[in-house]
Amino acid sequence: MSTTLLIGIGNVLYADEGIGVHFVNYIQEKYQFTHPTDQLDLLDGGTLAQGLIPILCKYDNLIVVDTVNSPGVSPGEVYSFNFDQAPPEIDWQGSAHEVEMLQTLIMMEMVGDRPNTHVVGVTPTVIEPMTLGLTKTIQAAVPTMENVLLKHLKERGFSYQQQAEVDINELIPDSYKRGNLQYA
Repeated sequence: MSTTLLIGIGNVLYADEGIGVHFVNYIQEKYQFTHPTDQLDLLDGGTLAQGLIPILCKYDNLIVVDTVNSPGVSPGEVYSFNFDQAPPEIDWQGSAHEVEMLQTLIMMEMVGDRPNTHVVGVTPTVIEPMTLGLTKTIQAAVPTMENVLLKHLKERGFSYQQQAEVDINELIPDSYKRGNLQYA
């Protein structure tokens, strides 16, 4: 049996910076996932980065949902890539946590604890302190992120069934309350 963790990274108090957390909560509410042998867990990782190492190292596979930056790319651009083959244009600088998460993954790799890691990222529009919510540009990217994630999980043998109609904006006011591990 293989285990996969879908983790959302971000600070929900910094507008678009919270997309990883909001997105994983959205997926948790909207879908039920199954696999003949494997397990999928979902986690709001917030901004814990290195504090997540004891959890992350228990998994065979990791899917990180986060903001990513790339020079000259418009906000709302969605990326999906294996961490070991990150596109050269990806810039991990520019948010409240990305460098720390990158350092966490590199540290885990150095000691041999990093799971096979896939990243689903979106270029943010607004990273502004004390702004709870997402800009319209990032909200518009959510369906693309959703399709990319579902395609990736399907390629890994997971099937899914939509269990509810969910508006990501309705989940945002309670995002800070959800920070626990959810099993799919």
